[in-house]
Amino acid sequence: MQKKILIADDHYVVRMGASLLLHSTYEDLEIDFTENYENVKEKITEIRYDLLMLDIDMPGSIYLHMIKELKSIDPELKIMMFSACDEKTALRYIHEGADGYLNKQLSENVVEAVTMIFRQGFYYSQELAHLLIHNRKEIKPLENLSKRELEIFELLAQGNGNLEISNELDLKMSTISTFKKRIYEKLKIQNLAELIKLYEKYSLGEIK
Repeated sequence: MQKKILIADDHYVVRMGASLLLHSTYEDLEIDFTENYENVKEKITEIRYDLLMLDIDMPGSIYLHMIKELKSIDPELKIMMFSACDEKTALRYIHEGADGYLNKQLSENVVEAVTMIFRQGFYYSQELAHLLIHNRKEIKPLENLSKRELEIFELLAQGNGNLEISNELDLKMSTISTFKKRIYEKLKIQNLAELIKLYEKYSLGEIK
């Protein structure tokens, strides 16, 4: 299936440079462009994109608040921050729900970054991954899960439904539903997308 990317940046050279690099690897990739935040919202409302490459500092930007607002429009949209900000600033956007970060100064890595997001759903530079490993903000809730809850948490994140987990663990479906509700409460999450986001950090080794 053809992938669609929206590159949101107010610098022509940045947009074209990233586009040329991506097309050198993905010949059938469909790439759209926009120069301001209002147009970003319009486009993702009208078109289903697989990935948004989003500059932080662009006309109309509301900075950190952009992530949740854009995810509310399209919860399945992957967002990669494509900015000149440092990793500590990028970390704040990851905590808000961004799926990746690539520094514009390392734009030659754009193919690798996009490939990783298409493949596993997220991309972090080595520096950002290091910060995430040493940042305990999302880690503490998992420490509250029992061994069984952690087991079910992992199975849910891997795409298993209540029936599959029930068969896997030889438990009643009603019991799985109870565990699932308890897991959501302990992790302070509302839906499966948030659970998967937490699991992605777990699978990177950030959560022991």
